[in-house]
Amino acid sequence: MRIYRTAIAAAWIAAAVAAAQVAPVTLTPPASRVKPPSADGFIQRWLLLEPIETSGLTETAVQAAVKKEYFPGQFTVVPRDGDKVTVGALQLAWHAVDTINYNVNLYQFAHALGKPTSNVLFWAVTVVNVPREIPGVRLAIGSNSASVWWVNGQEVIGIYGDRQTVIDDGVSKRLTLKAGANIVRAAIVNGGGATDFCARFLDANDKPFKDFTVDLNGVRKQ
Repeated sequence: MRIYRTAIAAAWIAAAVAAAQVAPVTLTPPASRVKPPSADGFIQRWLLLEPIETSGLTETAVQAAVKKEYFPGQFTVVPRDGDKVTVGALQLAWHAVDTINYNVNLYQFAHALGKPTSNVLFWAVTVVNVPREIPGVRLAIGSNSASVWWVNGQEVIGIYGDRQTVIDDGVSKRLTLKAGANIVRAAIVNGGGATDFCARFLDANDKPFKDFTVDLNGVRKQ
């Protein structure tokens, strides 16, 4: 009887965890041309590509996965919502999303589309517009699991292994945001289970930088 109760309890917990990963809904289509950051400076609007199969969370495996060419212009193009790319035998679409939270729930994104959520690579792109040149900022990110990040075409952060999303888990060296459009690009690799990411800029005093808007229609390529 005890074994039976234990099995029932385990099944109930698994079902509860699965339900929690898909509800409540945290991702919505953008409802405006531009979007400011959250009160804590987090970027809440992104273009996400449907997941690509891959495996491995070590630095070697992740770097090999993100440096492989899956589609033309993967390090330069700024897609529009609904644009499609061909990866192997699959045609994958880009989706513009807003998150109501500080983080972007990639499990929810893929699950809602009927796409795989484990052993996959997600590409994410956003366009950060600033009114003037801003020196001395740092990109600060977190991800579940591994991720690699670029700002205006330069690789600035890589974190690896089977990890949970922690705010400001990875922080870049000081960099300069140029006046106008700045392209932030990320590749997030998930091994299994839940997956998400978060990103914001920190100013020269390591406080959240919030003097920007996100406009995904502002530029086509850097």
